[in-house]
Amino acid sequence: HVRSRRQRQMCIRDRPNGFYQTEYQDPEAEEWIDVTRRETLEGAEEAVIASVDHYKKKIEFLNGPKVVKTFK
Repeated sequence: HVRSRRQRQMCIRDRPNGFYQTEYQDPEAEEWIDVTRRETLEGAEEAVIASVDHYKKKIEFLNGPKVVKTFK
């Protein structure tokens, strides 16, 4: 079973209502999916960074447990 290594595309859109919307595009789909709306660009950037960190942790979990100490 081979997993797809394609990455999600993420973007921040400036909405007409004054908010910044973070979105991602699933590699299997053509549509953009909205994730969050923030009042500032900095807030939207923080949301994207948090999302990337979240998915990094999910990938680490799928790789299994890590050896943190060994004994003789």
